[in-house]
Amino acid sequence: MIPLPNLGEGGPVYDPSQDAVIPLPNPGEGGPVYDPSQDAVIPLPNPGEGGPVYDPSQDAVIPLPNPGEGGPVYDPGFTAPVRYAAVRFLNAAYGYGPFRIRINRTRVVGYLSFAAVSAYGRVPSGYQTVTVTSTDGYVYIQKTLPFEAGVRSTVAIINTAGGLDLLQIPDANYRPSGGYGSFRVSNLAYNSRPMDVLLADGRVVYADVRYKETTVFKRIRPGEYEFLFAETNQAPMPISFDIETLDSAFLGEYPVPNMVASLYLNVRRSRIYTVYLLSSGRGTNNIQTMVVID
Repeated sequence: MIPLPNLGEGGPVYDPSQDAVIPLPNPGEGGPVYDPSQDAVIPLPNPGEGGPVYDPSQDAVIPLPNPGEGGPVYDPGFTAPVRYAAVRFLNAAYGYGPFRIRINRTRVVGYLSFAAVSAYGRVPSGYQTVTVTSTDGYVYIQKTLPFEAGVRSTVAIINTAGGLDLLQIPDANYRPSGGYGSFRVSNLAYNSRPMDVLLADGRVVYADVRYKETTVFKRIRPGEYEFLFAETNQAPMPISFDIETLDSAFLGEYPVPNMVASLYLNVRRSRIYTVYLLSSGRGTNNIQTMVVID
């Protein structure tokens, strides 16, 4: 056999008390060094070196793009734009003093006397609470009304058997064309019977206009008119007919029996005329007229 070198002379020397192993490099010389106190893991890159770094205190989320980079970004302070309606108020309540009016918490009319109408004001669309008070703050009525975006209306304060109420009347959203005006009648006189609206020549423009009823608009030619308000048994002219000045073919009986009020009106082109019938007393058919021109 080939003799082995003595200890210290070079080459490996067999020691039967030790198992043969492949020596690992010392720490720092290169390659991994096994530490039995640690579990083997795949190291993640340090923050900033690339790729996600796990933070156990955070839930995993899919990041949204920054504003301007594309796609929707949630903004908890965003509210949809508010659209508006237009409203004015009419005091048709006989026997009461002037009113103050609020919409929600905002005062919109500070002093509205009987037979007066306010200017149009802007109100957010949707259901809004209207409160009517006296000038010293006494609350007469509080009522929630619907207001449609882009629509104009008149809210009338009217008499009822139990006190007061609010009546919402849609107004025209157009301007008459073709050289005509527009005309209608609204009966807000609490003690009135159904009223016919006649021309002085006997033609019936509207028949049986009842309390709280507002007629449709009709086209009316420019000129001077006398309108009569009475209880008759005459039939109205067709709804499609325009209102025109005196025509000898329609001359009837004058004065009209049971006439309770009359009105002279000089009509101009492109104007909108609403004749409101208001109470002038507490008796039956005590009526006065009020003309509002838009």
